[in-house]
Amino acid sequence: MDFLNRSHGIFCNRTLNLNAIRAIGYDMDYTLVHYRMQAWEERAYAYIRERLALRWPVNHLVFDPDLVMRGLVIDTQLGNVVKANRFGYIKRAFHGTTPLDFEAFHRLYQRTLVDLSEDRWYFLNTLFSISEACIFMQLVEMVDRGELAGCMSYEELMEHVRRSVDETHMEGRLKAEILADPGQFVVPDENTPLALLDQKRAGKRILLITNSEWSYAAPILAHAFDPYLPKSCRWRDLFDIVIVRARKPDFFTYPMPAFDVVEDGDLLREHHGPMRSGHIYVGGNAQLLEASLGLKGEEIMYVGDHIFTDVNISKKISRWRTALIIRELEDEILAVENCKEEHAELERLMAQKERLESEHCSLRLAMQRIQKRYGPRDGNKPKELQKKISDLHAHLAELDARIGPLAQGAAVLLNPHWGLLMRTGMDKSHLARQIESYADIYTARVSNFLPVTPFAFLRSSRGSLPHDPGCA
Repeated sequence: MDFLNRSHGIFCNRTLNLNAIRAIGYDMDYTLVHYRMQAWEERAYAYIRERLALRWPVNHLVFDPDLVMRGLVIDTQLGNVVKANRFGYIKRAFHGTTPLDFEAFHRLYQRTLVDLSEDRWYFLNTLFSISEACIFMQLVEMVDRGELAGCMSYEELMEHVRRSVDETHMEGRLKAEILADPGQFVVPDENTPLALLDQKRAGKRILLITNSEWSYAAPILAHAFDPYLPKSCRWRDLFDIVIVRARKPDFFTYPMPAFDVVEDGDLLREHHGPMRSGHIYVGGNAQLLEASLGLKGEEIMYVGDHIFTDVNISKKISRWRTALIIRELEDEILAVENCKEEHAELERLMAQKERLESEHCSLRLAMQRIQKRYGPRDGNKPKELQKKISDLHAHLAELDARIGPLAQGAAVLLNPHWGLLMRTGMDKSHLARQIESYADIYTARVSNFLPVTPFAFLRSSRGSLPHDPGCA
C-alpha cells in the first residue's frame, strides 16, 4: 500500500465483513464532523481560563497545543503527565511543562504501572482533552509556587479544572460561538456524506448517536453535509434514526428512557414502544435501539472517536463491532513517511549494533572462562581476547554516537515533546494497546469508507510474534 492509500486507509485489528453489518451508528463530533483542533481548543481553553480566573490569577496563561496529545495520561496524584507503553510502563513524563530529569523519573516511576481502572490516572481519550490537559500542566507549576490559594493537592487541582470544563460546556457559549461561524471551526470533507449515502443505498440502517444536543447537531450537520449531497437530499435523509443527548457511556449500560423530539426540537414527548425510522430522539438506550431494529451484537457497528465512551463500552457491553476515528493518524503516517530514509538508516545501524553486541558478549564469556578456569576453551589467548573486546567496545561507542541523533529525531516525530501517537520508543503506546483491544478497525476519517465500499471483507493482518521469521 503506497503512502496516499495508507494515510487514507482503514486498518483492521479483527476481521470484519462489512457486508454482514446491517446497521451503522455514528458519533458526530470528530467523527462525522471534524474540527480545526487548534481553533476549537484555543477557544475552549479561553473559556476554562475565564472560569478559573474567578478564583485564581490565571489570565496570563496562554494555550500551547504542542504541550499534550491524545493518548497521554494525567497522574493526578503527582501532578504529572505521562506517556506509557502497551504494558503500562511509563516511558516519558512531564511535571508541569518541564520533562522530568532521569533521576526524578526513575525515583517516581521505576516501579509504577499505569492502570486506568485506578482513580489516580486520567486518560486523554479525545482531541477535546487538549485544552484541559494544557491548562492543568500550567497550573501545576503555579501550585508548586504557592500561587493558587486554597489548592492543597494536584487531585484537587484536577477537580477544579474538570469542573470548569463541564461548566464551560453546560454554559453553551463555546458552541454558540461555533454556530455563529462554523466555517472557522469545521473542516469540510465532501466525501463523508457520499460514503454514508453508499452505505444507506446498500441497505444498511444508518444511525446518528451523539451526546450533542439537537440545537447544535442539526445546524452543524447541515453545514458539513448539505452542500455535498444531491439537491433532493438533506443530511436528515441519510439517517434512519437520530439520537441526540445520548449520554454515552450510559446509553450502553442503563435502560434510560427515550423522548421524541417534536416541533424542531422545541418540545420533547416521552416515547413508548420501538424507535421508529425517520424520528429524532433524546436519550434512550442500546437495548431499546437493538429491539427496535431487530438486530443485536455483531450485526451493528458503531463508529466514534472516543476510546472509552464510543469503542470500549459499545464493544464490552453491547458486543457491537467497532470503528475508531483517529484524525491525527494522517499526520502520523505523513511524519513517518517523510523520515523513512532516517528510519531505514536507524534500523540498519541497530541491526549492526545487535550483531556486535552479541559478539562482544561471546568474547567476554570466553575471557571469563579463561580467567576462572572452567568450561570449554576456544584456544584464544587472553591478550588477543582483550584487544578484540576493546576494539568492539570502541566500535559500539562509535555506533551509539551515530544512532543517538537518529533515535532522538524519531522520538519527536509528530509532537516535539511526546513523539508519535501510536509509539513509545520502539514499542506500541498505551493508546495503541487500547485501540488493539477495543477497535475492530480504525481510520483517520469516515470518508475513508468511500473506496472500501459497503460490501468489503476487511481482514486483519497476521499478528507478529518475537519468534516469527524476520522478527529476531
